[in-house]
Amino acid sequence: MCGPAGAGKTTVASRLVADEGFERLSVDEEAWNRGPWRSHPIPAAVAQEIDVELRARLLALIAIGRDVVLDYSFAAKAVRDDYRALLAPLGIVPETIYFDTPREVALQRVRNRRGEGPNDVMLSAEVAAAYFDGFEVPTPDEGPLTVVTSPASGHG
Repeated sequence: MCGPAGAGKTTVASRLVADEGFERLSVDEEAWNRGPWRSHPIPAAVAQEIDVELRARLLALIAIGRDVVLDYSFAAKAVRDDYRALLAPLGIVPETIYFDTPREVALQRVRNRRGEGPNDVMLSAEVAAAYFDGFEVPTPDEGPLTVVTSPASGHG
């Protein structure tokens, strides 16, 4: 999954889990479970610990033949490239599913969050806007890419 906060990634990732048996890895869930982080950004050291742990889990799941969906923002091309490099020695070329969601829709979805669970993590309006505006949109030259166009309104 790839897209800014409020784009609809978790909704689709959860469907892959329910309908197709994927394992879902989520930075937000890990941060929530480690508490007391109920909003973003989380401290850089915590984010690094979570990244190391999720990479190890990803590789372990792949080793036993599981399909995995990474419910991350993958906001920077460099991060996407890094994960592709992690998987390349295994002969895996990951598919990027990018959520092309209108800015105001994504920001409204974030404003509607109440911090009631790991998939409802709150962001200030300023942080949400900065995340959206700083997002590096993936391109086909990065590898297999599917673009999901979110509706102009509603939840996702």
